[in-house]
Amino acid sequence: MNNTQPGAIEKNNVSRSMPVGSRDFKVASRPVVSYSGTQQNELLAALPRPVLESLFEHLELVQLPFGKELFEYGSKLENVYFPTTAIVSLLYVMEDGATTEIAVVGHEGVVGVSMFPGERAMCTAVVQSAGYGYRLKAQALRDVFNQGGALPQLLMRYNTALFAQMAQNAVGGRHSSIEQKLCRWLLDRLDRSPSNELKVTQEMISIMLGVRRESITAAAGKLQEDGLITYRRGNITVLDRAGLERYAGECYKVAKTEYDRLLVDVAGC
Repeated sequence: MNNTQPGAIEKNNVSRSMPVGSRDFKVASRPVVSYSGTQQNELLAALPRPVLESLFEHLELVQLPFGKELFEYGSKLENVYFPTTAIVSLLYVMEDGATTEIAVVGHEGVVGVSMFPGERAMCTAVVQSAGYGYRLKAQALRDVFNQGGALPQLLMRYNTALFAQMAQNAVGGRHSSIEQKLCRWLLDRLDRSPSNELKVTQEMISIMLGVRRESITAAAGKLQEDGLITYRRGNITVLDRAGLERYAGECYKVAKTEYDRLLVDVAGC
């Protein structure tokens, strides 16, 4: 996956509609939404072209900077986001401010789906790795969803895979070692990143995993000693992905298997 958006954004200040089935859809003073650009999100790429192009009028390519809160717990879900190069963390925030990550979403998924008007968020969504994504009004998605066809099937399959990730996070949080949790966390980001380098601090990892920073420092040091990663302040480079997967064990394998199955399934949508 590339961090650029090839052909995805152009400035156009002239109002011009284009026929159905064309490559691009343009509206006044808005960036172009291109077919090639939308292919960077795997859910959008899996849609039949006519269904995807029916969304072009409503899709908007947006920059998602690090730390941007897309929605918070209890807020009304008004927009849906299909990340392309950004990575979004789904968090549960306690009353005392303590935070735990319950899932992560990148170019394989979607954030903020609501099937009913007025539906409220059950978690907080924050951009963890800056990049781009496509924003869509929740009502526009509901309108297409209610027409049936490929989109509802695709979203239901994705929700199954997302649930598997959340369930495994819950199990891993109780039964996995700190080293296994760290391996799983790194692999989840690696799956959604264009390289083997991750820009992240130990403090951020400790917050996401809900453990003490000293525990992350010790675990990262052990993984470095074993030759699996190298760590410099604010930057982790994965040297041995297969080794990380072995170390993470079931903590990573179950959710990854579900996502791999999803990719096979969506090919038939």
